[in-house]
Formats: sequence, C-alpha cells, structure tokens
Amino acid sequence: MKALNLITLALLIVGGVNWGLVAMGGHEMDLVANIFGGDESAGARVIYALVGLSALWQILPWSKALRMGEDHAEAGHTHSHVAR
Repeated sequence: MKALNLITLALLIVGGVNWGLVAMGGHEMDLVANIFGGDESAGARVIYALVGLSALWQILPWSKALRMGEDHAEAGHTHSHVAR
C-alpha cells in the first residue's frame, strides 16, 4: 500500500502543478493536454482520471492522519500511545 500511496501522491503533484500552470497561463499552459494532443485526447483524459482517482485514494491516509494525529499516522501506529 505504501507504493500505491507514493504513486497517487506523485500523480496529485503532477495534477496540482498542471492546474497551477493553467491558472497562470490559461489552457495553453495545460502540460497534460499539450503532451497528449489536447484536453479531449484519450491520453489526457486517462491522466486526468488517474489524478482524480488519486485524490479519492489519498482521502484514506488523510482521514487517518486527522483521526490519529499526523505523527502517529505517518509512523503507521494503530494505537494512541507510543513509547518515546
């Protein structure tokens, strides 16, 4: 599951940078669309879908971090007290 979390996090970073570029320069700066031949191309739509699915997947560790506290969630602890 750690590998999947890293992959989805990387996709979210790609998506975030892409949207930042779109915000600064309009749709001409949409790198995903430019790489794959337009925002309606199959390749771009796959990337957009993967970024969206990655966001949904990342809700799981985010909600765990909210419940347990970030330090415990990152360490993978399932109980509330950890010997330090």
